[in-house]
Amino acid sequence: MGPIDARASGQFKIGETAINRLGYGAMRLTGPGIWGAPSDRGAALATLRRLHEIGVNFIDTADSYGPDVSEELIREALHPYEGLLIATKALTRPGPDQWIPNGRPAYLIAQAKGSLRKLGVEQIDLWQLHRIDPRVPRDEQFGAVRRLLDDGIIRHAGLSEVSVADIEAARRVFPVATVQNRYNLVDRGSEPVLAYCDANNIGFIPWFPLEAGELTRPGGLVDRVAKARGATAGQVALAWLLQRSPVILPIPGTIRVAHLEQNVAASSLSLTSEEVAELDTAA
Repeated sequence: MGPIDARASGQFKIGETAINRLGYGAMRLTGPGIWGAPSDRGAALATLRRLHEIGVNFIDTADSYGPDVSEELIREALHPYEGLLIATKALTRPGPDQWIPNGRPAYLIAQAKGSLRKLGVEQIDLWQLHRIDPRVPRDEQFGAVRRLLDDGIIRHAGLSEVSVADIEAARRVFPVATVQNRYNLVDRGSEPVLAYCDANNIGFIPWFPLEAGELTRPGGLVDRVAKARGATAGQVALAWLLQRSPVILPIPGTIRVAHLEQNVAASSLSLTSEEVAELDTAA
């Protein structure tokens, strides 16, 4: 592998903004259960400040990470965000490891405005509907996103944990810039969504991107590929994602600089077509 530089991952445009495809997920900048402050605040800030130096210019966060902790740390470390695209989302958090969708339009709009203040920006680059709330008509939630766009509170909009049908319904209301679904080597449930995003040039942000399950066990496929390449299992998982589709934007998260650098080094790991084919079919 070459130098640690996210630019080696290639680029994808969100609107008119080109981002390096390997980004950073800011969920881990918090305490246990994604609740409260991080155990090592200095490490969290150091990790954030290292991003720009190694070419990471896309950060995914949410008001629910902490709550609020992640957005506020990002502002402290990186404001005024020169050359960075910051994406955020909204979800209700009653306690550690508890996540509750709230799709009431007034709530979504208020939370987006709150993120504006916490991030210290005049407009959010990318705001994603964290979950479609089954208790609120879907079109009402999409209408709130449309209003956020029309009012200039957000520049671009995305969705998270959705089906192809959801995306198509949303696109009748507003342009969908990105989709964030769980997807990795061993969880391919969103293959149809990825195919749709690929066909329509919609950024696909896989969360939990490093999971590889039994493939990482000693002698397993990922373990064998990693050892042959002098890489880690996580780097192989990220390299596979980057080669899987040009619209995939992985966002591995960490609170440690060394782990961040290890993840970003995967940008320059080029798997052979044979390795990719094996990994494609392994799960």
